Amino acid sequence: MILSILFIFSLIFSFSNAAVQDFCVGDLGLPDSPAGYLCKKPAAVTVNDFVFSGLGVAGNTSTLIKAAVTPAFAAQFPGVNGLGISMARLDLAPDGVVPMHTHPGASEVLIVIQGSICAGFISSSDNKVYFKSLNKGDIMVFPQGLLHFQINAGKGPALAFVSFSSPVPGLQILDFALFANDLPSEIIEKVTFLDDAQVKKLKGVLGGTN
Repeated sequence: MILSILFIFSLIFSFSNAAVQDFCVGDLGLPDSPAGYLCKKPAAVTVNDFVFSGLGVAGNTSTLIKAAVTPAFAAQFPGVNGLGISMARLDLAPDGVVPMHTHPGASEVLIVIQGSICAGFISSSDNKVYFKSLNKGDIMVFPQGLLHFQINAGKGPALAFVSFSSPVPGLQILDFALFANDLPSEIIEKVTFLDDAQVKKLKGVLGGTN
Protein backbone atom coordinates (compact mmCIF):
# COMPACT_ATOMS: atom_id res chain seq x y z
CA MET A 1 0.00 0.00 0.00
CA ILE A 2 2.75 2.42 0.97
CA LEU A 3 4.65 1.59 -2.22
CA SER A 4 1.54 2.34 -4.30
CA ILE A 5 1.10 5.73 -2.63
CA LEU A 6 4.76 6.60 -3.16
CA PHE A 7 4.48 5.59 -6.80
CA ILE A 8 1.44 7.85 -7.31
CA PHE A 9 3.21 10.80 -5.67
CA SER A 10 6.27 10.25 -7.85
CA LEU A 11 4.08 10.31 -10.97
CA ILE A 12 2.38 13.54 -9.86
CA PHE A 13 5.77 15.11 -9.11
CA SER A 14 7.11 14.07 -12.51
CA PHE A 15 4.11 15.48 -14.36
CA SER A 16 4.36 18.73 -12.37
CA ASN A 17 8.01 19.14 -13.27
CA ALA A 18 7.31 18.41 -16.90
CA ALA A 19 4.69 21.18 -16.97
CA VAL A 20 7.00 23.85 -15.56
CA GLN A 21 8.45 26.33 -18.05
CA ASP A 22 11.34 28.24 -16.53
CA PHE A 23 11.25 31.17 -18.95
CA CYS A 24 9.98 32.40 -22.29
CA VAL A 25 12.79 34.34 -23.96
CA GLY A 26 11.12 36.54 -26.55
CA ASP A 27 11.70 35.75 -30.19
CA LEU A 28 12.17 39.30 -31.50
CA GLY A 29 12.00 38.03 -35.05
CA LEU A 30 8.29 37.34 -34.61
CA PRO A 31 5.47 39.89 -34.14
CA ASP A 32 4.75 41.24 -30.67
CA SER A 33 1.28 40.88 -29.16
CA PRO A 34 -0.57 42.05 -26.03
CA ALA A 35 0.49 38.76 -24.45
CA GLY A 36 4.15 39.37 -25.30
CA TYR A 37 6.52 37.78 -27.77
CA LEU A 38 6.35 34.11 -28.65
CA CYS A 39 9.08 32.03 -27.01
CA LYS A 40 12.38 31.27 -28.66
CA LYS A 41 13.06 27.61 -29.16
CA PRO A 42 15.05 26.40 -26.11
CA ALA A 43 17.96 25.33 -28.32
CA ALA A 44 18.30 28.92 -29.58
CA VAL A 45 18.42 30.49 -26.09
CA THR A 46 21.82 31.68 -24.84
CA VAL A 47 23.08 33.43 -21.71
CA ASN A 48 23.17 36.68 -23.69
CA ASP A 49 19.36 36.65 -23.74
CA PHE A 50 19.46 37.17 -19.96
CA VAL A 51 22.07 39.97 -19.96
CA PHE A 52 21.59 43.61 -21.00
CA SER A 53 24.45 46.13 -20.93
CA GLY A 54 22.69 49.20 -22.32
CA LEU A 55 21.93 50.84 -18.97
CA GLY A 56 25.63 51.54 -18.41
CA VAL A 57 25.64 54.16 -21.17
CA ALA A 58 24.26 57.67 -20.65
CA GLY A 59 21.34 58.65 -22.88
CA ASN A 60 21.28 61.67 -25.20
CA THR A 61 19.78 64.56 -23.26
CA SER A 62 20.19 67.16 -26.03
CA THR A 63 16.47 66.95 -26.74
CA LEU A 64 13.47 69.23 -26.29
CA ILE A 65 12.85 67.92 -22.78
CA LYS A 66 16.58 67.59 -21.91
CA ALA A 67 15.95 64.03 -20.78
CA ALA A 68 16.64 60.54 -22.07
CA VAL A 69 15.13 57.19 -21.19
CA THR A 70 17.06 54.04 -22.08
CA PRO A 71 14.66 51.08 -21.90
CA ALA A 72 15.42 47.48 -21.05
CA PHE A 73 11.99 46.18 -22.00
CA ALA A 74 11.17 42.93 -23.79
CA ALA A 75 11.96 44.47 -27.18
CA GLN A 76 15.52 45.29 -26.05
CA PHE A 77 15.99 42.59 -23.41
CA PRO A 78 14.22 39.40 -24.54
CA GLY A 79 15.02 37.55 -21.32
CA VAL A 80 12.40 39.57 -19.39
CA ASN A 81 9.63 38.50 -21.77
CA GLY A 82 6.81 36.97 -19.72
CA LEU A 83 8.50 37.59 -16.35
CA GLY A 84 6.47 40.65 -15.29
CA ILE A 85 9.54 42.88 -14.84
CA SER A 86 11.73 45.33 -16.76
CA MET A 87 14.03 48.31 -16.16
CA ALA A 88 15.11 51.61 -17.68
CA ARG A 89 17.72 54.30 -17.20
CA LEU A 90 16.67 57.95 -16.80
CA ASP A 91 19.15 60.73 -17.57
CA LEU A 92 18.16 64.32 -16.85
CA ALA A 93 20.34 67.25 -17.91
CA PRO A 94 20.07 70.51 -15.91
CA ASP A 95 16.48 71.79 -16.39
CA GLY A 96 15.55 68.38 -17.80
CA VAL A 97 12.02 67.10 -17.37
CA VAL A 98 9.94 64.05 -18.15
CA PRO A 99 6.50 65.66 -18.63
CA MET A 100 3.27 64.26 -17.23
CA HIS A 101 2.97 60.72 -18.52
CA THR A 102 1.50 57.36 -17.71
CA HIS A 103 2.48 53.70 -18.02
CA PRO A 104 -0.81 51.90 -18.73
CA GLY A 105 0.68 48.47 -18.17
CA ALA A 106 2.88 48.75 -15.09
CA SER A 107 3.66 50.27 -11.73
CA GLU A 108 7.07 51.94 -11.48
CA VAL A 109 9.80 52.21 -8.85
CA LEU A 110 12.49 54.87 -9.27
CA ILE A 111 15.80 55.08 -7.40
CA VAL A 112 18.00 58.17 -7.65
CA ILE A 113 21.66 57.41 -8.32
CA GLN A 114 23.00 60.93 -8.90
CA GLY A 115 21.73 64.46 -8.40
CA SER A 116 18.30 65.54 -7.22
CA ILE A 117 14.96 64.78 -8.88
CA CYS A 118 11.55 66.26 -8.07
CA ALA A 119 9.01 63.54 -8.81
CA GLY A 120 5.33 63.05 -8.20
CA PHE A 121 2.04 61.55 -9.30
CA ILE A 122 -1.65 62.47 -9.26
CA SER A 123 -4.29 60.17 -7.78
CA SER A 124 -7.29 59.35 -9.96
CA SER A 125 -9.82 59.43 -7.11
CA ASP A 126 -9.45 63.03 -5.95
CA ASN A 127 -6.64 64.50 -8.11
CA LYS A 128 -4.43 64.78 -5.05
CA VAL A 129 -0.76 65.37 -5.93
CA TYR A 130 2.00 63.43 -4.18
CA PHE A 131 5.42 64.91 -4.95
CA LYS A 132 8.82 65.22 -3.31
CA SER A 133 12.42 66.15 -4.09
CA LEU A 134 14.46 62.96 -4.10
CA ASN A 135 18.19 62.69 -3.50
CA LYS A 136 20.79 59.98 -4.05
CA GLY A 137 19.53 56.67 -2.69
CA ASP A 138 15.90 57.78 -2.40
CA ILE A 139 13.20 55.56 -3.91
CA MET A 140 9.70 56.49 -5.04
CA VAL A 141 6.87 54.32 -6.37
CA PHE A 142 4.34 55.37 -9.02
CA PRO A 143 1.14 53.28 -9.13
CA GLN A 144 0.12 51.76 -12.44
CA GLY A 145 -1.70 54.04 -14.88
CA LEU A 146 -1.43 57.26 -12.85
CA LEU A 147 -0.08 60.48 -14.35
CA HIS A 148 3.39 61.27 -13.01
CA PHE A 149 6.49 63.34 -13.76
CA GLN A 150 10.19 63.76 -13.03
CA ILE A 151 12.14 67.05 -13.04
CA ASN A 152 15.84 67.67 -12.47
CA ALA A 153 15.77 69.63 -9.19
CA GLY A 154 19.52 70.29 -9.03
CA LYS A 155 22.12 72.27 -10.95
CA GLY A 156 24.01 69.28 -12.40
CA PRO A 157 22.96 66.16 -14.28
CA ALA A 158 20.71 63.65 -12.56
CA LEU A 159 20.56 59.89 -13.01
CA ALA A 160 17.99 57.35 -11.90
CA PHE A 161 17.22 53.72 -12.57
CA VAL A 162 13.63 52.62 -12.90
CA SER A 163 11.98 49.21 -12.56
CA PHE A 164 8.55 48.24 -13.88
CA SER A 165 6.10 45.49 -13.02
CA SER A 166 5.80 44.48 -16.69
CA PRO A 167 8.21 43.67 -19.53
CA VAL A 168 6.10 46.07 -21.65
CA PRO A 169 4.99 48.95 -19.39
CA GLY A 170 3.77 51.21 -22.20
CA LEU A 171 4.13 54.99 -22.28
CA GLN A 172 1.90 57.94 -23.10
CA ILE A 173 3.21 61.48 -22.54
CA LEU A 174 0.33 63.89 -21.99
CA ASP A 175 1.86 66.86 -23.85
CA PHE A 176 2.63 64.80 -26.93
CA ALA A 177 -0.75 63.07 -26.81
CA LEU A 178 -2.48 66.45 -26.92
CA PHE A 179 -0.26 68.50 -29.21
CA ALA A 180 1.86 66.16 -31.37
CA ASN A 181 -0.99 64.94 -33.54
CA ASP A 182 -3.49 66.08 -36.18
CA LEU A 183 -6.46 66.54 -33.85
CA PRO A 184 -8.08 69.86 -34.91
CA SER A 185 -7.02 72.80 -32.75
CA GLU A 186 -10.67 73.73 -32.16
CA ILE A 187 -11.28 70.45 -30.36
CA ILE A 188 -8.12 70.72 -28.25
CA GLU A 189 -9.11 74.26 -27.27
CA LYS A 190 -12.49 73.02 -26.05
CA VAL A 191 -11.12 70.11 -24.02
CA THR A 192 -8.15 71.99 -22.52
CA PHE A 193 -9.62 75.53 -22.14
CA LEU A 194 -6.55 76.93 -23.92
CA ASP A 195 -6.89 79.66 -26.52
CA ASP A 196 -6.10 79.24 -30.21
CA ALA A 197 -2.69 80.94 -30.02
CA GLN A 198 -1.53 78.71 -27.14
CA VAL A 199 -2.67 75.51 -28.86
CA LYS A 200 -1.04 76.40 -32.15
CA LYS A 201 2.17 77.38 -30.39
CA LEU A 202 2.32 74.03 -28.60
CA LYS A 203 1.49 72.15 -31.80
CA GLY A 204 4.33 74.00 -33.50
CA VAL A 205 6.80 73.11 -30.75
CA LEU A 206 5.77 69.46 -30.50
CA GLY A 207 5.16 68.75 -34.19
CA GLY A 208 1.38 68.66 -34.39
CA THR A 209 -0.76 69.85 -37.30
CA ASN A 210 -4.26 71.33 -37.85
